[in-house]
Amino acid sequence: MPGTIIVGLDGSLESRAAAEWAGREAQLRGAGVRLVHVWLPVPKTMAQAPLLGAETHQHWTERVPREAAEELRRRHPGVEVTFEQRTGAVAEALLDASRDAELLVLGSRALSGLSGFLVGSAGQSVVARAEVPVILIRAGERAADEHVEDSGGAPSADTAFRPVVLGLDSDSPDDTVVAFAFEEARLRGAALTVVQGWSLPPYYVYSLSAGVDPREDITRERAAELTETLLPWRQKYPDVEVVETSRLGSPANHLVDASRDASLVVVGRRVRRSPFGIHIGSVAHAVLHHAAAPVAVVAHD
Repeated sequence: MPGTIIVGLDGSLESRAAAEWAGREAQLRGAGVRLVHVWLPVPKTMAQAPLLGAETHQHWTERVPREAAEELRRRHPGVEVTFEQRTGAVAEALLDASRDAELLVLGSRALSGLSGFLVGSAGQSVVARAEVPVILIRAGERAADEHVEDSGGAPSADTAFRPVVLGLDSDSPDDTVVAFAFEEARLRGAALTVVQGWSLPPYYVYSLSAGVDPREDITRERAAELTETLLPWRQKYPDVEVVETSRLGSPANHLVDASRDASLVVVGRRVRRSPFGIHIGSVAHAVLHHAAAPVAVVAHD
């Protein structure tokens, strides 16, 4: 439904962190939160077991979203929180539930020893097929993690938000992705750091052989292109401070580096109509697996 943030909830720590993030985001947006719990009915053979009948199983699965909703209401009293249960394949249920929502928020386990995300097959399928922006949140993600440290160097949820980071290719910018990032920065009163990574063109080798190194010229050209791309957005969002970063090298690596000081990282995903395979895109895929902040994957044509 419009004005609603959908959260995939399974009772895990990561899904509860996703619900908490959604509660904070809902306060910024003036939206509601709907927790969606997908469960599989007990097989007939198990339902006949004396300690685990179908009614008992359903009772315990109903407790998961109900108690999570009650906790979220206590922590965010101004946010309307509802919940529902669905049966069937997890990815299909979440995709169906989010069709008219503002956002879909999923929890993800952190990779062992790393800062990125471990996205299971159902999560990858949702990210690759959702029509609304999908936000990935790790277990242990706290409100203070989105904010700069206080004057004493301690984590605090009462200080200013860290920047929102946007990955952008000035050769093929998409308005949907750019607008989402600017709006997230505006809602937070945060700066927007726009990151562009690029490779040297093929003619670079020939220029070197002729004794000419065009790297400085190329760097200026790429930076100028990024500035030109962002100009109308600066005018549309005059209150958003924009920091432009255009560097030689992998876009994914630059975004991962920037994520260490970000409240949110925004990347685009081109919509693919093929029914075969899971297509997220190389940059989005790398960022999901290595970013140190929540990641928003925004679908675009």
